[in-house]
Amino acid sequence: MKNLRTTITRAGAVAGAYMLPVLALAQATTTIPDSELNLDKLTAVVNEILKFIDSTLVPLIFALAFIVFIWGVFQYWIAGAGNEEKRDTGKKFIFWAIIGFVVMICLWGIVGLLVNTLGFGGQNKPCLPTFEGPCR
Repeated sequence: MKNLRTTITRAGAVAGAYMLPVLALAQATTTIPDSELNLDKLTAVVNEILKFIDSTLVPLIFALAFIVFIWGVFQYWIAGAGNEEKRDTGKKFIFWAIIGFVVMICLWGIVGLLVNTLGFGGQNKPCLPTFEGPCR
């Protein structure tokens, strides 16, 4: 089994090495006029997707993480008052909700770092997630 895996890996590496010149020559040699590209529609679609993510999806994910946290607190202190299994379940919900918050805040910080470093859109920082619509 190990020899088969090694053989397949080597065959893939050799095939990849033979494909490098093809990939290098795959670049476009002609330019397409801007009138044919119609970037306005693509820009509008991308902006709508980003607006949906910013105004709906991010607050929804934060709200779900908060609900999971509250459910864990309920399971730990109220439902698990006399039941050790429910207390363990509550601990797990609380733990994973806190992990979710930490991951979301870290990703938000990375986005802020990229925006500040690379100057995307002239913004200094990402907007706070709200249900009221796009960034203000």
